[in-house]
Amino acid sequence: MQYRPHDLLWLNSEPVFTRQYSWLHQRWSLAQPVVVRRDWRNDGAIPVGVRGKGRGERAAGWVMPEQVVGYLPPEALATPAHIGNSPFAKQAPLLAAAQLCQHTWPWVWGITGSTGFALATGQAVLHNDSDLDLVIRAPVELEHEQLIAWQQVVAHLGCRADTQVETPYGGFSLNEWLRDGRVLLKTSTGPYNTSHPWQPVTGERF
Repeated sequence: MQYRPHDLLWLNSEPVFTRQYSWLHQRWSLAQPVVVRRDWRNDGAIPVGVRGKGRGERAAGWVMPEQVVGYLPPEALATPAHIGNSPFAKQAPLLAAAQLCQHTWPWVWGITGSTGFALATGQAVLHNDSDLDLVIRAPVELEHEQLIAWQQVVAHLGCRADTQVETPYGGFSLNEWLRDGRVLLKTSTGPYNTSHPWQPVTGERF
């Protein structure tokens, strides 16, 4: 299976890389998912990351496909039922996500970051002042006016929110795209400056 950035994965064993981080190795639990990040290796390994409780607690490493026993993409979290049944449903980021669900959008979108993690696990990592991180899946180029409409709704959600757009070639900030018409496209081989994020990257490497 081809996993994508922001997907949450549950594993059947502790990854080797956790031993490089004392805070993570001491607290590791199979109940905690890892999140797919952007990187590449030619042996089929999956690049993943783990967030701890503190701001400085970030870990990155690799797992093999045979270690994966569960998978949840961010778009599976962006449903009224999932949000409404969460123990954090009254927190500002989830109230904002529920508002987004009331609209019909011409694309698939999902919830990432700490809000997505809290929705997926029930762990108390979400606060009323947490950001709402969002992703739009965009296999083809999207209409500019529709993206502006999304951004206008997001701007009035009542909490800080940030949207990443995922194309077949990488991910970029929607705010940057609408403001500049040029973005820092994050790819599996590094970031590139480009004005054509729906095309193979040929721009300047950042």
